[in-house]
Amino acid sequence: MSAAPDTRSAPRKRGDGRREALAQAAAECFWKNGYAGTSLAQVAAAAGVPLGNVYYYHKTKADLAMAVADLFVGQTEALVEDVAAETADPRGRLKALVGRLKASQASRLAHGCPIAGASRDFRAEAPQAARRAADSFTVLTGFVAAELGRTGLRPSLALARARAFVCEWQGGIALGHALGEAPVLAEAFMRMERHIAQG
Repeated sequence: MSAAPDTRSAPRKRGDGRREALAQAAAECFWKNGYAGTSLAQVAAAAGVPLGNVYYYHKTKADLAMAVADLFVGQTEALVEDVAAETADPRGRLKALVGRLKASQASRLAHGCPIAGASRDFRAEAPQAARRAADSFTVLTGFVAAELGRTGLRPSLALARARAFVCEWQGGIALGHALGEAPVLAEAFMRMERHIAQG
């Protein structure tokens, strides 16, 4: 989940570009340095935007956190839409999803999950942004549950397996990052694929 949502359908204004650049830069800075460890000056420098202009787009750091949370939700929605467009087969869609998640494993091993980090780090100073970031997991879980349901599983079982699927991914990231061991996350992806096969 590293690509921004597709915005090609409408022309962008310069201000929109700066707003997006600030959100992208903040997401990167918060992910690598933590929310508390990141200043607005660092975000402005990373985005190539004068510090004074940051306040035109985001009045507070909490506002910037919400922009990051919205970015994550948008990326997750774009991800599942792209996966759904690849095939009509539910197991094929879930396999494609695992493939997309695997593509970001190196950065997750290096820095942990940016969505989980935001959900945790925003909570004290920007609780609404923390809840919004967590919506990314709701979107992902809902997609997996719907696809598992299309294989014939009853809704309650499909939801339980979808949660296990997402927990496997997140647990693999957390443990692999903590230990600095890539095989931990690779094993998690293998178990996720077994969840699909068992469907």
